[in-house]
Formats: sequence, C-alpha cells, structure tokens
Amino acid sequence: MMSERHMSPLFLRVLFASAMALVVSGCSMAQTESFTFQAEIPENFTISPVAYYASNSGDSCSSKNRIQNGQSIGARPVEFKLPLTDTTRGCSMVLTNVVLHIEGQWGKRELDMSLQRAGLSILDEPTETLRPFPASGPLVFQGQCQWFFRTVGSKRFIRKILQCRALDTNGVVQKSLAGGALLRDQLAGKTVKLVLTEAKEELPYFDRYWIKTIRGWKPCKGNWGRDIEELCVTPPQFKPFKMPDGRDCLLPRPTALARNRMRATWAVR
Repeated sequence: MMSERHMSPLFLRVLFASAMALVVSGCSMAQTESFTFQAEIPENFTISPVAYYASNSGDSCSSKNRIQNGQSIGARPVEFKLPLTDTTRGCSMVLTNVVLHIEGQWGKRELDMSLQRAGLSILDEPTETLRPFPASGPLVFQGQCQWFFRTVGSKRFIRKILQCRALDTNGVVQKSLAGGALLRDQLAGKTVKLVLTEAKEELPYFDRYWIKTIRGWKPCKGNWGRDIEELCVTPPQFKPFKMPDGRDCLLPRPTALARNRMRATWAVR
C-alpha cells in the first residue's frame, strides 16, 4: 500500500475528487419517498392517475404545478408508485393531489365510453374526517359507478353516462366523488386502495322521462315535441328508440290493462 508521504499532489487531488463524487452520488441516489396506489375496478374499466406537484411554500423558485401522468392500465391488478416529492428545473416540489381518470366502456365501438373522475387530496394538517391508516394493509376507499342512459338525436340512439361516487362505511352512495384525503407525513411507504363497484341496475339519466314496465324501461313522449325523450304525461305515451347496436325498439300500443297499471304507477310518484 502506498504510504501517505509517497502520495503525489496529483494523486491527492484525484482522491479528493473521487470522495466528493461519492458524496454527490450518494445524495443523488437517495430514493424519493413514495406511496403505492392500487385500484380494483369493474370489467371494461380503466383508471389512470395524474399527480399534481407544487413548489414548497418556502421555495424561491416560481415553477408552476407539474403534472405526472400515469399510464392507463386495463390489466389486473392496477398499481402505481407515486412519488411524494419532485424536482423540476431545480425547484423542490411536493405532491398536492392526485386526479384519477376513470374510463368505462359500455359498447363495442371505441366511442361507446364515458369518463369520470375520482381524487386523492394530500393534506399537511389533520382534519376531523381524515381516516388514519390501519395497523396493517392498505387504506381502502370504496366507490360505486352508476350507468345512466338517455337518447340522443332525431333517431333517439341510446347513449350511456357514467357517474362514480363515494360510498360511506355502510355502503350508502354519497354525493362526493370517490376517493378521499390523506395526511402527507403518514404516506411514505404506505398503500392506498380504491375499490370501485358497478351498480347492478342502469337508470334513466333524466328523472320522470322514462317509465319502468314489465318489458323494461320506456322513454316518454310529452308535450314539447322534441326528438329525444320528454317529461312523461298522464296517461303516458312512449317513443321508439334505437339500441346501441342499431336495433329498433318499436313500442307496441299498450293494452288497456297495461295503461291502467302505468296510470297507477305514475300516480304514486
């Protein structure tokens, strides 16, 4: 081994530079803290996160929010790693919220789809409604996606609209979007999971514009003379419409018994 007194100035400079490189390398190789996002979604659904980062409050840089897109995933299970911090142009940034883009496919054509959103808010201070992480396993948020149908255009083609809402601990649908709030200092290394289910029955998009009969839902013909479904009148009258695959749903004139049943149904609404 070379003794200290035999080390040349050039060798010492190289040794010093190597040591500094190791220090810098050690800093740059430090792993960014992150959390895992998982999702259980219905068949024919995809979900993709968009993470928003903002400058630290004490940072002098003026960088705007930075968006980190996650690739839309259709395979199961759905899982993403989301960093809690980021650096853009020398600006230190922290995660502020995650918007979850949900796409549901209701038909065979590419355009037979509808979009919805869910979200995760990242908080620095606890709130009364903030849910703590369990002792083990992921923090789970429940949601339900409901399909609504309506007619479009003079030929009254069926179109479907997706709506996803949060579920409370009793499984009751809420007005708020699916997702929830998370405390920043509890997130590193943890797993957050969104479980979305699909409502069993599809419903009309417009209330009181359709009537449910023993043969299924029927769109009403009202007093406005519009092409699409209208507010039902008494006794109800129906319009023909087209299914997504182009089939015509031509409605036969209801029998006297059927009309009496519909009158009774409409009277109690």
